[in-house]
Amino acid sequence: MADAILRLSNVEASYGPVQAIRGVSLEVPQGSIVTVLGSNGAGKTTILKTISGILDARKGTLHFAGAPIQGLEPDAIVRRGLSHVPEGREVFPLLTVRENLLMGAYTRGDDGVGRDFDRMYGYFPILRERSGQEAGQLSGGQQQMLAIARALMSRPRMLLLDEPSLGLSPKLVKEIFAIIGRINREEGTTMLLVEQNAQIALETAHFGYVLEVGRIVLEGPAAELLHKDDIREFYLGVKADAVRGERRWKKKKQWR
Repeated sequence: MADAILRLSNVEASYGPVQAIRGVSLEVPQGSIVTVLGSNGAGKTTILKTISGILDARKGTLHFAGAPIQGLEPDAIVRRGLSHVPEGREVFPLLTVRENLLMGAYTRGDDGVGRDFDRMYGYFPILRERSGQEAGQLSGGQQQMLAIARALMSRPRMLLLDEPSLGLSPKLVKEIFAIIGRINREEGTTMLLVEQNAQIALETAHFGYVLEVGRIVLEGPAAELLHKDDIREFYLGVKADAVRGERRWKKKKQWR
C-alpha cells in the first residue's frame, strides 16, 4: 500500500524461548482503521507490543511514517506519533481522571493541552463529570474511555488499540466502538485494532487480518471478511448449512 503509515515486514518476536509471532507482515494505510483478529494466544497483543517498543523484534523490519522504529524505546515511539492503549486499560488507579489525562500529554511541549481536555470531554462526557475522581474508582467502561482519551492526549498520528471490548457489556462495547469510529472520521487518526469480537471489529474497520498461532493466515477488506464463511463460522459463531454426509466437527478452515 503506497499510502501506508505503518509497515511490518517478516517480523518475529518471542517471550524467552517461546516464539509468539512468526514472519508477520502487514500494512496500515494513513487515516484508516485496520483490525487484527484471532483467538486467545494467537499473538495479537504481541504485535502491538512489538510495534510500540515494549517488546523487541528478533527479526524483520518495522517502519512508521517512513522511518524505522525497531530498537527504539517506547517513549521515543510515542514522540514520533504512535500511542498504545493496552489490554486491560492499565490506568493509574490512585491518580485522578484529570491527572491520568495529563500523563498522556507528558511528551508534549506545546500550550494546547488545556484545549485537549475539552476535546476529550467532548468525546467522553463522563470523564468531565469524574475529572476529580481517582481512576481506580471508575467502572470498567469508564476506565476504557479514560485509557483511550489518555492516549489521544499525546496527539498521535496513529493509535494502537488492544482489546477495547474486553470485559465490557454489549451496550458499552457498541458505545466505545462508535466513539472509535467517530475519532477516526473527525480526527483522521489512523488505528490498528486487535480484537476477539470479530463482528464489531469488522463493522468498524476498513481492512482486516486474521492471525493464527503467530502467523497471518487471511487478509482483505473488512466488509468482505465479514461475509466469508470461515470468518462467520469460526469467529462469529454462524453455522452454515451442513453438506450432506459432512460431519461438522471435522470441518477445517479453508485457509489451512
